[in-house]
Amino acid sequence: MQRTLSDISYTTDEVTLAVIAKALGHPVRIKILRLLAGEACCFTGELTSLIPMAQSTISQHLKALLEAGLIQGEINPPKVKYCIHRENWAKAQALFGEFFACEKSGGCNC
Repeated sequence: MQRTLSDISYTTDEVTLAVIAKALGHPVRIKILRLLAGEACCFTGELTSLIPMAQSTISQHLKALLEAGLIQGEINPPKVKYCIHRENWAKAQALFGEFFACEKSGGCNC
């Protein structure tokens, strides 16, 4: 009998780690996170001056980061302010740390 992914149960941490990893799967998103991590907050208009891409493209990447919970936004028309979601950022660091520590310890207790 062949198994499918839907036959397997996953822990909350496994699902969370996969969502975050997917959001990190594009170099523009990594660049955005690095820029935001170095600042208290950032307006999207500033991002287009730092990343030479169309505003609509930057917005799509910001949406993916928002959906993964890595950033948060505040709408103050006509601009939207984005910054790192510090609590979720710390959770992501911890999850990746645990994930990569499994290899070093010779076994995974995750």
